[in-house]
Amino acid sequence: MIYEIFMPALSSTMTEGKITSWVKSEGDKVEKGETVVIVESDKADMDVETFYEGYLGVIMTPAGESAPVGSAIAYVAETKEEIEEAKLKAAGQSSAKNGSSAPQKTEEPPAKLVSSPTMAAVAAIPDVVVSSPRKSVAPVPSGRQIVSPRAKRIAKDNGIDLAQIAGTGPNGRVTAADVESFLQPTAPVSKAVPVVSTPTAATPAKVLAPVALGTAQPLTTFQKAVNNNMNQSLSVPVFRVGYTITTDALDALYKQVKPKGVTMTALLAKAVAVTLQKHPLINASFSDRGIEYKSNINVAVAVAMDDGGLITPVLKNADQTDLYSLSRDWKGLVERARAKQLQPDEYNSGTFTISNLGMFGVDRFDAILPPNTGAILAVGGSRPQVVATKDGAIKVLSQMQVNLTADHRVIYGAHAAQFLQDLAKLIETNVQSLTL
Repeated sequence: MIYEIFMPALSSTMTEGKITSWVKSEGDKVEKGETVVIVESDKADMDVETFYEGYLGVIMTPAGESAPVGSAIAYVAETKEEIEEAKLKAAGQSSAKNGSSAPQKTEEPPAKLVSSPTMAAVAAIPDVVVSSPRKSVAPVPSGRQIVSPRAKRIAKDNGIDLAQIAGTGPNGRVTAADVESFLQPTAPVSKAVPVVSTPTAATPAKVLAPVALGTAQPLTTFQKAVNNNMNQSLSVPVFRVGYTITTDALDALYKQVKPKGVTMTALLAKAVAVTLQKHPLINASFSDRGIEYKSNINVAVAVAMDDGGLITPVLKNADQTDLYSLSRDWKGLVERARAKQLQPDEYNSGTFTISNLGMFGVDRFDAILPPNTGAILAVGGSRPQVVATKDGAIKVLSQMQVNLTADHRVIYGAHAAQFLQDLAKLIETNVQSLTL
């Protein structure tokens, strides 16, 4: 029996996938549930596993190339003797794609349909070999080290003995981040740009390698997904409202809780989430059915990645989660984003988004509204300002500028202004309540 490995749909918006690498080579034995190929989805690398035992007969789409969702990228032969048959079948498929009239085999019974509970979209594709997120690894016998393919490659390139590295992934799996941390033990926990309120707490993004001038670089799958989202935003009528927030109390609280592991990102997310409780319309979005009021407050935070692009890890139920847990959750999200191990619901389930460029010295900017949300908050840097008080006195206060971009089909100016007013009131006069 010959089985086809199809390019799976790893997200609802994915139309094609790029092969990052083949873990197995043509002719290699493959076991049921074993990873055979790594596919780059919109925002993460995913291990594609086979539910069949056999031999990887022929690879249709080599590493570095892309294929449409649902197209065959390889054939698995049940026995060694059938490898040649798999190659002939692949050749027939290639001829058909090129317009050839080469005959196709139709007498074979279809392979068993296998679908993954994490990817309902795949179930519509026949003869599917199951695909699973990179962080999902089946338990293995005790004593056997579990290593991700990317971690193996990094270790091999740097001559690292994997036995020296303790895995932090599921079931003790050694991830790429573990190997990179071993290579650079003094490096920051995350290379991604953290979202913070003040420039002093920021870690700048890694400088990308220069490109040759006068040349064109093809878009990555990641960049294509971002561009698709930006194009969708063009059809949304938005407006923007700005507000100045005094951050002296916020800065003081941050100094107080920072030694306990609390991040500024968690503080801002918590403050926004608590304010959204009073303004469910700001947490809503437009749909064909009308205004969709979300049952959860999931705050997405924009993070710049080392290799370019942007991802928005989501702090779920941020209004109901304590500040210390939010900080731990954020650390884990950024680590998995860095290793491209986020599951889709960890970056596409946001109901409200925060974007911060304050660490670069930016005082104000406008953010683009992400799809399927009603608003996004752009946060500038906090800096000392000379301020005249109501009684005529002059003070120096730390202030930051925030700009809310909102979908005018859902939110009106007064709604946005009231939300920002309440957010400022919380940060300026009652910020200690965020620790309760």
